Amino acid sequence: KGANKLKNLTINSSAESKTQIGEGCEMVNGIIDYGCRVFYGVKAVRFIMASNSQLKYGARLINSYLGNNSTISCCEVLNSLIFPAHEQHHNNSFLCAALVMGQSNMAAGATIGSNHNSRSADGEIIAGRGFWPGLCVSLKHNSKFASFNIVAKGDYPAELNIPIPFSLASNNVSKDELVVMPAYWFLYNMYALARNSWKYVDRDKRTNKPQLIEYDFLAPDSVNEMIDAIKLIEKYAGKKTLSSKKVIDELEIPSGIFENSKRKTKLIKVSQAYKVFREMVMHYASIQIAQFIESGGFKNWEQAIKNLPSKNKLKQWSNVGGQLIRQEELKKLITEIHSGKIKGWEKIHEFYKKQGEKYPADKLHHALAALNEVHGIEIKKADMLTIKKLLLQSVATKEWMVKSIHDSRAKDYANPFREMAYESIGEMETVVGKLSENSFINQEKEALNEYKKRLEGLMKKLKL
Repeated sequence: KGANKLKNLTINSSAESKTQIGEGCEMVNGIIDYGCRVFYGVKAVRFIMASNSQLKYGARLINSYLGNNSTISCCEVLNSLIFPAHEQHHNNSFLCAALVMGQSNMAAGATIGSNHNSRSADGEIIAGRGFWPGLCVSLKHNSKFASFNIVAKGDYPAELNIPIPFSLASNNVSKDELVVMPAYWFLYNMYALARNSWKYVDRDKRTNKPQLIEYDFLAPDSVNEMIDAIKLIEKYAGKKTLSSKKVIDELEIPSGIFENSKRKTKLIKVSQAYKVFREMVMHYASIQIAQFIESGGFKNWEQAIKNLPSKNKLKQWSNVGGQLIRQEELKKLITEIHSGKIKGWEKIHEFYKKQGEKYPADKLHHALAALNEVHGIEIKKADMLTIKKLLLQSVATKEWMVKSIHDSRAKDYANPFREMAYESIGEMETVVGKLSENSFINQEKEALNEYKKRLEGLMKKLKL
């Protein structure tokens, strides 16, 4: 309706999943998948829009791929590969090449990759799932971020490599240091982390789902990064020190590791982060063990443990367009393409489908290997008491997470500067809703009760 120019396009649309192109749009040399919406002055050249993605309000998408269920509004994106569930609004830019691995959110004014710190167009920003650069963040290429990294407002003077997931990175100008808080999302913003994970599933409106996209924040990619973070903290703080009652608030990392500069990097809340990462690895493994036992219909613990996989080794995983696949399987696919054994797209699509079908089993193997790596528990040799403790600890972790979800949202209601926009607390609650009636928090509380019942029933059935 009212488009200015549409040239050399493939536009997929159906009665169940309509694609719409609106006023003032100019689109050349592109592929638009089912359920997409493009309107109000968009310019797109040499591009692909995956299903249920949106471009609007003057957005520019050039030489780029936009993943499923993503939105770009009022922004400029060049030379970028963007995975599913990406949100980008309010006049920010990708000025150099970027690989953004989904579930990301770009705040207003962010400039992801200065195009002036190299003598040629050869830079790239690489960001794992859950990347969230704050207001007016300016980053230099090349920079790399682990999963679920949030970058606080500021101009970052040098290239960054933040390998610790769930971190908050900030630039302390007064002390001229880079400050990284590991496990920030777990410690201070559990509401947003959990709600986003739920939101991505709820908003996945694909009528056809050829790819199994992972939206959970506890998955092989993020768990592997937590394990690496545990080892890194142990390296610089000392494993013996961390296991003692001594609390380590700050830890200095030598220059040139997290940032391409001579200034120091400071890790903060170290002891808390170390404890939380270890607890999350255990919780992740417990969830996978419980799901396996439930799906197997085993009559007792001996039968269940006999069927659990053995020889579990910690493998590396890749995020391939939102789908998590073991690196060894991905390398095998690439080798077979190069050798000519795989000759057509149908075989490649079959590979993705097969990997999706194998994912629950692969994830279980990974979880058991992670449990052994971090906690020294080899599941096939574990006694009944160890397994019972694992499941009980998982319930305790879930209780803490739900409490943190509530408490992090409650801060908004206790903030007097938020209240001052209203004549009374009653008026504020009328406008933003009561905390006690928050549907997501109540949903999480109900999920906690269900989780408790499931695990209690499981332990009773297995006579643990």
